[in-house]
Amino acid sequence: MPSRRLPDARSIAFVGDYPPRQCGIATFTHDIHKAVADRFPLAKCGVCAVNDPGQTYNYTDFVRFEIEEQDLESYLRAADYLNLSNVDVVCIQHEFGIYGGLAGEHLLDFARQVKAPIVTTLHTILERPTPQQNRVLRELTSLSARLVVMSSRALDLLTSVYDVPGDMIDLIPHGIPDMPFVDSSFTKTRLA
Repeated sequence: MPSRRLPDARSIAFVGDYPPRQCGIATFTHDIHKAVADRFPLAKCGVCAVNDPGQTYNYTDFVRFEIEEQDLESYLRAADYLNLSNVDVVCIQHEFGIYGGLAGEHLLDFARQVKAPIVTTLHTILERPTPQQNRVLRELTSLSARLVVMSSRALDLLTSVYDVPGDMIDLIPHGIPDMPFVDSSFTKTRLA
């Protein structure tokens, strides 16, 4: 497989749930899209939003394409759209429950078709995946140029359970970083 080196990104596509869909990943996709667009105002930042079955949403203009969760052809059309749009990088928000097919395997068909490098943020890393979840996550990581996780535990699971090389994983803490609580008296005093 050819190397998917990350270029200087002038056009970035974010893939995942998106508000007004009520979902933590939707909020995250919105927040990362906004943060990148604010930090790089000359970059074109758009979203491919995943719709849950039977739902339609009144999205903002940032949503350039809608993917129907259970419709494989929708994923392939989204990949074609991004390829024709000449995006420089595709940022996927991965969670097993938001993509169609067995264990979210429709996302793999999308990722195989996309020509731009893929950066995948992995929101859940399962310690004991089903065989299908294991296959999907392993292939998604192999199709990605970079992986982002939000805890050291997730990084450890990726390397030990899924055999992902550590040098392709970026740890960006989300919320409160994993750390032992220093002073238990603080909790007793403040929460009493």
